[in-house]
Amino acid sequence: MDYCVFIQANHKQWLGALISEYAFRRNSSHNDKFEVRFMHNWDFPCLQEREGQCYLRDGEMRAWLNDDLQSFTPLRFAPPQLMNYTGRALVVDPDVFAVGDVWDLLSRDMEGAALMCRPKSGNKGRRGAMASSVMLLDCAKLTHWRLEENVNEMFTGQRDYMDWVSLKLEDPDTIGLFENEWNDFDRLTPATLMLHNTKRKTQPWKTGLKVDFRAADTFQLFPPKHWLRRARRALFGDYGLAGRYKEHPDPNQERFFFSLVGECLEKGIITEEQLRDEMRQGHLRSDAFEVVERWRIGKDAPKMAAAS
Repeated sequence: MDYCVFIQANHKQWLGALISEYAFRRNSSHNDKFEVRFMHNWDFPCLQEREGQCYLRDGEMRAWLNDDLQSFTPLRFAPPQLMNYTGRALVVDPDVFAVGDVWDLLSRDMEGAALMCRPKSGNKGRRGAMASSVMLLDCAKLTHWRLEENVNEMFTGQRDYMDWVSLKLEDPDTIGLFENEWNDFDRLTPATLMLHNTKRKTQPWKTGLKVDFRAADTFQLFPPKHWLRRARRALFGDYGLAGRYKEHPDPNQERFFFSLVGECLEKGIITEEQLRDEMRQGHLRSDAFEVVERWRIGKDAPKMAAAS
């Protein structure tokens, strides 16, 4: 097809990716017009073969770990090549869930832009960083995106990971902006079109589990938490004393996710055994079935577009 949604994934975020696919299909009335494809980290040798090797990130060399919670992020730049540099693609992180109809974004006028996204929030956004976690791509205009070559440059120190994922290596004149609601950062309102549970420590399906991701390690003199974080990692390893995932501050976002899980169970899209396996691996909170029951569709369920 000429239109495709690509969902990044790895073993730690596979459940999120499955629910993300379901939400895209559930909330679109144009399912015959686009594909949905997964890009799983383990299917890309250029990442798998780099385990333990050092790559450039924020001006420093850092070891690559395929076990990291976000080891899929370089795959954001794979869709144009996978589409043979034709057609249009939307690429999203596995913690992005459609509320509106994705076709409204896929089919919009890009006004000559090679890609569309939104700015990052906070200090990163003020410094010009763009959010590559959700990007609409005109693949024919992105022939310089060559995943294996670009990944190699990261490991030879020619390409800084943070500049890459912040889109600072792109010509700003080729980047268009879409509404923030297409990548709504931990905000679910009547205007939200795609919810992004971007704050890793409060992802609703992880509540109570031990933290299994590496925090950003940009060196700063202040605040001193950066010094403490480095000392902790040096003494106890990447995840030692990192704490546990916290409850999401917005109960409606927990309700939103687990209502989707409940629908998937009812329709046989995912099975109870799959969820139990995710629990055994430490990727899904241990009380997931209780939470599904609490927010079962029909009991204070969040409003979403009608299924197609």
